[in-house]
Amino acid sequence: MRIQFYLLLLLSIAFYSNAQQVTFEEFDLDNGLHVILHQDRSAPLVITSVLYHVGAKNEEAQRTGFAHFFEHLLFEGTENIERGDWFKIVSSNGGSNNAYTTDDYTYYYEVFPSNNLELGLWMESERMLHPIINEIGVETQNEVVKEEKRLRYDNSPYGNWAFEVRKHMFDQHPYRNIPIGQMEHLDAATLEEFIAFNEKFYVPNNAVLVVAGDFEMEETKQMVEAYFNDIPKGEEIVIQTYEETPITEPITAEAFDKNIQVPALFTAYRTPKKTTRESRVLNMISTYLSDGNSSKLYRKLVDEKKMSLQVAAFDMSMEDYGLYVILSLPVGTTELAAIRDEIDVEVEKIQNELISEKDYQKLLNKLESDFVSSNSSVEGIANSLAEYYAIYGDTHLINSEIDIYRSITREEIRAVAQKYLNPNQRLTLNYLPESK
Repeated sequence: MRIQFYLLLLLSIAFYSNAQQVTFEEFDLDNGLHVILHQDRSAPLVITSVLYHVGAKNEEAQRTGFAHFFEHLLFEGTENIERGDWFKIVSSNGGSNNAYTTDDYTYYYEVFPSNNLELGLWMESERMLHPIINEIGVETQNEVVKEEKRLRYDNSPYGNWAFEVRKHMFDQHPYRNIPIGQMEHLDAATLEEFIAFNEKFYVPNNAVLVVAGDFEMEETKQMVEAYFNDIPKGEEIVIQTYEETPITEPITAEAFDKNIQVPALFTAYRTPKKTTRESRVLNMISTYLSDGNSSKLYRKLVDEKKMSLQVAAFDMSMEDYGLYVILSLPVGTTELAAIRDEIDVEVEKIQNELISEKDYQKLLNKLESDFVSSNSSVEGIANSLAEYYAIYGDTHLINSEIDIYRSITREEIRAVAQKYLNPNQRLTLNYLPESK
């Protein structure tokens, strides 16, 4: 057994040592825009991306959904890009583009053939400097967002579970809402409110520009300065902070969904922010319990006891707090409480015993594989560089975060489980079919 363990260890070290280090340069423009350049000549492609440090947590309580709304709205057009032409310009020049919104930031990007780098930089500078925010754009995107909400949440099986969990786990923090927000808040908002939100958050001193791929370094620096340096700096942004009272008593709740026939059990714990070591430990616990068909909970509840159709654990780590959520769908008439009890048995094992050396090494191998995979494409590297700088405050984590995971001990895994995964700190949500 010990020989097998050391063989796994040697394979792991060999695998990690073959992973290429990500090289990059970073600097600030006079207006506060942070720029990160990563050169990769392996393919004739280039990514231009901008991360704005604004997400759902930056919204007013009665104006939820603004950040996600702007993910759509800022494709409407600019002073020099006609309304409806953004996607035409990208596709006609051999490119693709997209954006997404989280609780903490919004990320836009284009992928172009490398000879169109300047076009990508110009378009992102246009989005930052000259966006057109008017009634027709707001009305158009309002309908787009409503349709997205109907499709992904209101009419999707289990679509509202995250909102139901969050509203019980957060009393003060905007994390109690999901990024898509409430449609009545968008309906009630004025054009002036949308313009003010843009002027406050979508400014160079609240953004990170990443250029990654096949480009000439000095030429690109000159283009970045030419297109972005003269964009006016925004006012200093003061972010409101929220302190949640620790959960010390069990929370039990029910929610009903017209789109399901099989009930679901959600158990959730409030956890530390994603930049902490403890958050990384909880990510390891999540992987250990439910990542793949060989995980502890899947083997026990699905394969062996035939109690669950599916089981999963989510480490939903965010900038200010996190959530650790375990989901299970019962087989037949299996009681949700019985499934919860079985899950508790596995959690208590982590709290009371050290996981085996074999399981520990398997866990590290999986995390190392995921780490390498996340940096296996230029698109993934661009995204990681932006997030490590904006959220973690350390771009170099793109190369070193795996070392933090490797330094986490089995004793730490046990201690963190003891600290955060207790029944008196937990929400138990029975997510049930809505009675006809």
